[in-house]
Amino acid sequence: MTESVRPPEVDRVAASRKAVAARRARASLKRDLSTRVVTPQEVLRRAGADATSAAGTLRVPEFLTALPAIGEGKRDRILQELQISPVKRLGGLGSRQKNALQAWLDERACEPKPRPDLSNLVVLAGPTAVGKGTVAAYIRENHPDVLLSVSATTRAPREGEVDGQHYYFVDDAEFDRMIAQRELLEWATVHGVHRYGTPRGPIERALADGRSVLLEIDMQGAFQVRASDPSATLVFLLPPSWDELVNRLVGRGTEDEAERTRRLRTAKDELAAQGEFDFRVVNEDVAEAARQVVELLQASAR
Repeated sequence: MTESVRPPEVDRVAASRKAVAARRARASLKRDLSTRVVTPQEVLRRAGADATSAAGTLRVPEFLTALPAIGEGKRDRILQELQISPVKRLGGLGSRQKNALQAWLDERACEPKPRPDLSNLVVLAGPTAVGKGTVAAYIRENHPDVLLSVSATTRAPREGEVDGQHYYFVDDAEFDRMIAQRELLEWATVHGVHRYGTPRGPIERALADGRSVLLEIDMQGAFQVRASDPSATLVFLLPPSWDELVNRLVGRGTEDEAERTRRLRTAKDELAAQGEFDFRVVNEDVAEAARQVVELLQASAR
């Protein structure tokens, strides 16, 4: 009778750590699905590309219940309708099952439909702490041909911010005057506290000269611009993951815990509106995100 050989302790510890890392990766992916940081179509694509990835090893029932507005009862009906076993993982779906799930997702989801005609006016928006300002600053420093609009705001400057470069810092009375004189292309109260607005004059002059203009503004402002200029191209900046968005907000240290909680709650609503934008760019690397935005600006100038 042969004696069973136990794997060395170091191998068992490594396997345990690998299993924990895999569970955490799947949990993170489910958070990204529930907050709409990543589309279900993208997760299904990742699963098809690598069956051993977090997406590939995610069970279909977990995948479905991670989607907004799908509970256990609806999940079970979907599985039955698509004839997918509840033990199936996304990476293990057959071609028929994968196609059926893909079709169901496409019918349910509202995906951006980029227009063939691009405007010289490009609006960059996204949830709190996604890095809009950092991407815009990179474009300002590396692409001087692009006019980057400077917003007016009633909030106080943060450390390192320069009046007229990062924002025009004004008091409430001056902001009221700019509204009354129709000097703002758009304006909004952000996070229920401070007002932000985009001066109209510099943008109209630049567009008249045939220049490309980039507006880095909040979500409310983006929709106001779309209402006043339907030809404007709207770009939604996404974080690489929900966890990264939380880390960025905590890391910058400009808000207390109550304010961070409120901003993250707002961010979930903002992420839900991304389908109303023309393009989406993931800000995992600032230089790469900026390159993609500049490509849209350059395309509009052709």
